[in-house]
Amino acid sequence: MTVTGIITALIVGLIIGALGRLVVPGRQNLPIWLTMVIGVVAAIIGTFIANAIGVSTDTPGVDWGELLVQVIVAAIGVAATVAIMGRGRSSAL
Repeated sequence: MTVTGIITALIVGLIIGALGRLVVPGRQNLPIWLTMVIGVVAAIIGTFIANAIGVSTDTPGVDWGELLVQVIVAAIGVAATVAIMGRGRSSAL
């Protein structure tokens, strides 16, 4: 993977992670680096899922179906991460 590919993956991961955070209701206390990691992982997993179910096609522009699958996977990742991080904290006020 080239430097350009890595930078592109990080930018796409940040965007996918941010979109995933937007669709999850409530406030998420996640650092930006964790959002980026969730987004990159969601982009990779979402691409594999989209290819497996036949949503991903070679289009000359933006592949909206694949992007939707990636955002859904990111939203699930954000919600799961918030739930796991919330469990580890004390809820006593």
